[in-house]
Amino acid sequence: MSSRIARYCACMLLVLACPAAARDTVTLCFEAQDVLPWRTGQGEGLNFALLNMVARRLDLRFDYQSIPWKRCLAQLKDNTVDGAFAVSYKPDRRELGAYPGGDQPDAAKRMHTDRYVVLRRKGSQVAWDGKHFSHLDGAIGFQLGYSVGDVLRAQNLEVDEGSQRADELARKLLAGRLAAAAMGGSDAAHLMQGPLGAQLEQLPIPIIEKPYFLILSHALVANKPQLAARIWDAIEQARNSAEYKKLALAQGVRH
Repeated sequence: MSSRIARYCACMLLVLACPAAARDTVTLCFEAQDVLPWRTGQGEGLNFALLNMVARRLDLRFDYQSIPWKRCLAQLKDNTVDGAFAVSYKPDRRELGAYPGGDQPDAAKRMHTDRYVVLRRKGSQVAWDGKHFSHLDGAIGFQLGYSVGDVLRAQNLEVDEGSQRADELARKLLAGRLAAAAMGGSDAAHLMQGPLGAQLEQLPIPIIEKPYFLILSHALVANKPQLAARIWDAIEQARNSAEYKKLALAQGVRH
């Protein structure tokens, strides 16, 4: 064997013996239900498209875990997962994890914007003028753990937080167990296009519009602050990219 071949073989053995540098893996939990067009339990939707762009930009691996929402937030607080998405801002949620920008979240680094709207039974007189409800003859329902509950409670309204899913909430409304339902705009749009839509009405004025974020665990931010900053910066860059804007436009949503 020539010396050149011997050197080549030695180099190849060295390469094979040294594994490639492992990519950082970041574990993210999300709500275990479909919220179209943002996400599905199967890992589809605009939220996943955005995060997958971030992963490619930073050469990261995101490990997605679909679990009930309250458990997701509890695991974030316990640092069992590295992050949770998509999370709107509430002051008490700063105990659970870190928002981009700190105590005053930087909306430029949001994943998307969505709104909460009011649904009522067709023919109901329930009304919302943007500040106050009128003609309520029962409780307003919302999904378990959702931030809109704080807005409703601040008005001293009777509320019902006993539903996990948007369709479950709509069926309680149609059964007369609720006077109205407050739900995310994308959930409401999906319901109105489905078999229950003919029996429902969506009021024109939203309750509130909010940005939604990827929030990261306090442990990750403390131990890898540069990685956290790079992830949030990459979310802003990916969301403003032509590739993502094209996907969002195809879904007819603002990003």
